[in-house]
Amino acid sequence: MAWYVWPSLTKRSRNSALIPLIFVHMFRYVGMTLLVTGMVDPKIPRDFLSAAAYGDLLAAALALASIVALRSKWRIAIPLVWVFNTWGFVDLLNGVRGVVQLNVPSFNLSTVWYIYTFYAPLVIVSHLMIFWILIKSKSWNNASYSAGAESR
Repeated sequence: MAWYVWPSLTKRSRNSALIPLIFVHMFRYVGMTLLVTGMVDPKIPRDFLSAAAYGDLLAAALALASIVALRSKWRIAIPLVWVFNTWGFVDLLNGVRGVVQLNVPSFNLSTVWYIYTFYAPLVIVSHLMIFWILIKSKSWNNASYSAGAESR
């Protein structure tokens, strides 16, 4: 994903580059399916499932709030993106810790398996890309605006 979208993102302003990366996280509410009876192996500890589900739900809500703030050009937009990305990444790391500690792949995950094998890697990469843009925030604006001005 990174090598495919990065060139396009570098041509945008910081806020415009962040929005598609944050949008990836809007679907983290799907983690709530972990709480649906019969969806995953009932032997998986309920505490792990609840932490993963509600952590993802909060990350999705923070992603939505971040996108609204960025599009509306609110002053709190970038601090909110920092909060969202930090929370989402820590939640993801906590989930990975639980997956390894409990050996979750040994349980029957049913269709939730697709979340862990396809969606989670996309989420990890987008978190890292968001952190990179936030860290390079000051130079990002100058580089993207000057590149845009030269192409006109």
